[in-house]
Amino acid sequence: MTDAVDAVTTGRSSRIGSGSRTAATPAGARVTGAAPQPTTGPAPALGSSAERREGREKVTGAARYAAEFLSPGLAHAWPVPATIARGRVTGVDASAALALDGVLAVLTHENAPRLTAPDDPTLGVLQDPRVPHWGWFVALVVAESPEAARAGAAAVRVDYAAEEADVTLTPSHPAAYVPEKANGGYPAVREHGDPEAGLAASAVRVDVGYRVPPLHNHPMEPHTSTARWDGDRLTVHTSSQGSAPVRAVLAGMFALPEERVRVVAEHVGGGFGSKGTPRPDVVLAALAARHTGRAVTLALPRRYLPTVVGHRAPTLHRVRLGAGRDGRLTCLVHEVTTHTSRVKEFVEQAAVPGRVMYAAPHSRTVHRVAPLDVPTPSWMRAPGEAPGMYALESAMDELAAELGMDPVGLRIVNEPGTEPDSGKPFSSRHLVECLREGARRFDWAARDPRPRSRTAGPLLIGSGVAAATYPVLVAPSTATAQALPDGTFAVRTNATDIGTGARTVLAQIAADTLGVPLDRVTAEVGSTDLPSAPLAGGSSGTASWGWAVHDACARLAARLADHQGPLPEDGLTGRADTGGRAGADSPWSRHAFGAHFAEVTVDTVTGEVRTRRLLGVYAAGRILNARTARSQFVGGMTMGLGMALTEHSTVDPAFGDFAERDLAAYHVPVHTDVPDIEAHWIDEDDPHLNPMGSKGIGEIGIVGTAAAIGNAVHHATGVRFRELPLTPDRVLTGLRDGERTR
Repeated sequence: MTDAVDAVTTGRSSRIGSGSRTAATPAGARVTGAAPQPTTGPAPALGSSAERREGREKVTGAARYAAEFLSPGLAHAWPVPATIARGRVTGVDASAALALDGVLAVLTHENAPRLTAPDDPTLGVLQDPRVPHWGWFVALVVAESPEAARAGAAAVRVDYAAEEADVTLTPSHPAAYVPEKANGGYPAVREHGDPEAGLAASAVRVDVGYRVPPLHNHPMEPHTSTARWDGDRLTVHTSSQGSAPVRAVLAGMFALPEERVRVVAEHVGGGFGSKGTPRPDVVLAALAARHTGRAVTLALPRRYLPTVVGHRAPTLHRVRLGAGRDGRLTCLVHEVTTHTSRVKEFVEQAAVPGRVMYAAPHSRTVHRVAPLDVPTPSWMRAPGEAPGMYALESAMDELAAELGMDPVGLRIVNEPGTEPDSGKPFSSRHLVECLREGARRFDWAARDPRPRSRTAGPLLIGSGVAAATYPVLVAPSTATAQALPDGTFAVRTNATDIGTGARTVLAQIAADTLGVPLDRVTAEVGSTDLPSAPLAGGSSGTASWGWAVHDACARLAARLADHQGPLPEDGLTGRADTGGRAGADSPWSRHAFGAHFAEVTVDTVTGEVRTRRLLGVYAAGRILNARTARSQFVGGMTMGLGMALTEHSTVDPAFGDFAERDLAAYHVPVHTDVPDIEAHWIDEDDPHLNPMGSKGIGEIGIVGTAAAIGNAVHHATGVRFRELPLTPDRVLTGLRDGERTR
């Protein structure tokens, strides 16, 4: 997966100009030349293509991940998943497992240490006999080696009292309800004007449905934890997007003061949201270590991930748009139905983008959720925006076709002056500039708008466009900056580098704030021993941690300016806490925006869709590192390509399991699937964000990519496909049906 691929090996970046900037006010924004550079002092670190600090460690194998912290007597654990969709465990026979060489223990709900009930009930493992869904862990085998643990797990026999299960989501599911909130705290329903009357009065209308299947995060490094007890002190090395939440959860469940729990996540091989909260692996590793008195490593098998670490829930969309003959929207209605588990409510906020994107006097956005006997869904890269913008941007393309209007022009004419939902002014919004710059680079003006207008033998060729958005999120953080007598500097904060280059960018922020060369700054991250910081999620990490690092360095610079003589042996330190500022309510609507363009071929013989070209142009604040930014944009676009063409999962209606559980069945894009991808950006000067002027970039690349590809497929074929992914069987059937009705 892309965020685990180290961009240090590429060294490439694509920019508008070479660091171009636009004014903060959307009106009159334009692409300009590079800003002048200072003529004295070290070259600015921010904005440069600095190589990742840990790049060499990763490509040489020196970087250690959670499973690679060895200690004397280290044992290994392997979980036993439930094989029913709902019911309870009536008996566990562990005798055959315990008779195997190397097996040390078998933990079940009958003998596992008792824990305090967590706030997140998905972590309450081995505490009672209930089975809320297929794959719920019902036992854990601990052994001398991974092989012995796996053999022991296979030998455990579990008896169940199965109950009737409901695992199938339908648009009219009788148990579906409108929750109070969707994920992220968004209200489940927002309404302005009179949507039904607005639709009825519209000169042009579209009323369409779209389906997005369950999707899985599948980071390169599976969820892994190594736990060790030293008396009443617990040390855990874990693959997590945030070690502070892990410490808080473990302290609560094991009834310990937080200062007795140390959590380290120095290197993390991707997460895409699935490691944003603690998962059962860390609880089970700590349980097993306490029970056996030995250090224990638990690396979840990949086939188990879909059921226990979250997934993107399926979403069923109905989008209704009304417009005048001039293309201006009069009404926008987006209704979403999704599923959640009976363990914990999670509602994918897929209708929320409709509250931000386009001006319409009448609107309604609604979320409905059906509790089923399925695994608990959770965050996956751009939760809400990724499926929601697929539906909205596909519907906008359908509206453009009904109007006979250019899809780029339709989006531009519906550009709002303020956020449609809240009425707040945008801190910066350069979507129109992204659309125009993307159209220029893509040679959109030369496109023949007629479907099926380009062919090459059996191939139909088409192009499509879609917009993108992602909110600016930021949370309070702390950091320290230390000046050492040898002339170097160290910044410390409990950030988590999940493959995005956080160490590097934080060092760049520090170097620029202190006015020193980048090679004199080190950055320490990934441990609860460091100043507290929020998790890496919601594209909020750099904004949150960087704010604290900037402030700590500014305070250190002030101390250094007042200091006379040599530094003391332990140097001088500046400290910062952004509580009360970062995360506070803002009078501004703060979002990143972008535009995606795609060219595809569709094989009329096989139904195969190939993406020839993907181009993205983004307005995401100040770009702090051109190399790592390009890596994030391209990685997101690649995941969007997978969402459009290859990735999907199905819930088996008989067993309640995901049929596609590993990378043999769940197809992520590989090198031959990925075309020449271009990522460009417009630097924004936005003073309403943070001291760096940055917005998050980790997720916006996936938002809109699937819609751009889907719209390109329609342009190529003249057929609308409204269910993802666009696999050959689905496309070939659509082509044949289209021929019969042509």
